[in-house]
Amino acid sequence: MSKVLTLLGASLGGAIGWWVGARVGMMTAFVVSTFGTGVGVYAGRWIAGRLLD
Repeated sequence: MSKVLTLLGASLGGAIGWWVGARVGMMTAFVVSTFGTGVGVYAGRWIAGRLLD
């Protein structure tokens, strides 16, 4: 379950980051998406830790 929540967080974080960054340009979308993916991984693992403990 932890891996599923991590994957879900990474996907959502990356998608939101791309959507926000695409308003500026392609390279900005890539950078913001990468940052969003990292935040999503952290959030997914944090949620999994809180729910599964």
